[in-house]
Parts: sequence; structure tokens; C-alpha cells
Amino acid sequence: MRITDQPGAALGVTVEDFDHTTASEADIEVLKAAVYTKKIAVLKGQDLVPEQFLALGKRLGRPETYYEPMYQHPDVPEIFVSSNVPENGRQVGVPKTGKFWHADYQFMPDPFGITLIHPQVVPERDRGTYFIDMGAAYERLSRELREEIAGTRCRHSVRKYFKIRPHDVYRPISEIIEEVETKTPPVVRPTTFTHPMTGETVLYVSEGFTVGIENQAGEPLDGELLKRLFEATGQLDDAFEHEGIHLQSFEKGDLLVWDNRSLIHRARHTTTPEPTVSHRVTVHDERGLYDGMRAA
Repeated sequence: MRITDQPGAALGVTVEDFDHTTASEADIEVLKAAVYTKKIAVLKGQDLVPEQFLALGKRLGRPETYYEPMYQHPDVPEIFVSSNVPENGRQVGVPKTGKFWHADYQFMPDPFGITLIHPQVVPERDRGTYFIDMGAAYERLSRELREEIAGTRCRHSVRKYFKIRPHDVYRPISEIIEEVETKTPPVVRPTTFTHPMTGETVLYVSEGFTVGIENQAGEPLDGELLKRLFEATGQLDDAFEHEGIHLQSFEKGDLLVWDNRSLIHRARHTTTPEPTVSHRVTVHDERGLYDGMRAA
């Protein structure tokens, strides 16, 4: 296994000659350390069937199956499928997922530490995923803004970008919203936390899932404060030119592994999408999202 920095980028390493079936435990720890410190690892030459992909994920931690069945792979439910390509005349997975800034499972009680993506059908032109390192983003905040958010907490919910399911057709929208709020009620997290693997301070907000901010007493604060955080971190830049935004490209045979604690990401979709299919496995590592929040 060879690990090298991605040239010309603040984030990411390239990993060559990695085989999860022969990798030692020491190899796995080195790979995970690279993910925590460099945020993204691009494993080259990975041509894995779904069962093999899941097996690789299990080398890194405990897989989490996505809670909505329509996203699940028909043979390996632990795999989340994003696809706009029908198989045998039927939709498998969900098209146009993640077209907003978010951390995976940010709205759930027990977010996981590591995300793995294995592209299956790769677009010719508009390929790649946008990332923002929210540890580096916190360091770039003005002193005044850091002082304003000290000790605050944020509320996260899926309701803003919840995708309508096939069985939701003709249901009253109020009934769907009530189900969403019951099944996945909002969660409250510290606005910043200490990354348990690296010790850096992570700003834990996203335009997609963060719906409110409150003080230590639980009293809501002006939503303008959240907007200022989104703007400062680049999440309101629709041109994707902000200094904190990193576009991670990939090609067939690549497998991306990233730090879901400190990165938020956004899928790259266009108005005239090319065929694209990707498989995702998400895993809990040996620590909770942050110290004081242990993984189940």
C-alpha cells in the first residue's frame, strides 16, 4: 500500500495497491489515520462487487444501514444506492441524492465517523463531489464570530430535503411531515466539538440539515447567525469559488473514503444529468462523533 498526497490540494491522499482481503490490521490503522488527518482517501484500482465493497467497509468499522428502504441495494441492504440508471426497467436506489451541503446522518441520533463511496457509472463531464473541511473552516472564522457561537448548540433535521417516497404519492403533505418529525425528530448538537481522533475543533453546521441555533439555555438565537456561518464557510457560494470548497474528482475504479466528522459535502449535479450510479457504505469507528457521545 502506497499513500501519497493529492498534488495541489489541501485535502486528500491517493492510496495505491490496497487490497482489503490481504491488508493487515496495521495497514487498516494507517489508512484510517490518513482519512482522519487528510480527510479524503482515494483508493485506486478498486473493482468490487457489492458484497466485496461491504466487506471492505467492515474492515474500517461497523456498517450502518440507511433507515429508508428505497435507498438500499436490493441484494446488500447495507449499501446506499444513488442512481439515475434503471435496472431491468425499474428504479434501483434514488436519483439526484445529496444536492445540498450536509454531513451524512447529521440529523440522526448516532452519526457515523467514516463514509465510503464506490462510483459504478461515472459521468464523462460533470464528475466529482464538493467538500468543505469544517475544521479548517472554523479556523478561518473571525474572532467575533467564534465568540458568538461559543457554547451554542444547533438543531438538525432532515425535513428540508426529505425525498418523497413512491408510497407518499397522493398523501397529504401535512401527514408526510408529521411522519418525518416522528420517525426522525430533530437532534441538538454542540455547534462545535473536538474531533476525537485529531483534537481539532470542528464546526458542525450544514445548510442542508441545520435548521436552528440556540444558546446554552435552549433559547433560539437569530437565524441570521446561522446564515453568517453558512456564508463564511462557503455554503452559500453557488459558483463554488470559495477558498474552502474542494472539488474531489474520481474515475472508474476509484473508491473514496472520507472523514464524516469534519467534512460536509455536496453532490455535483447538472440540469441535464449524465448516467451516474454510486454505492455508499457508512461505518461507525471505535469512537462516538465526539467525546461524550459514544457510538452505540
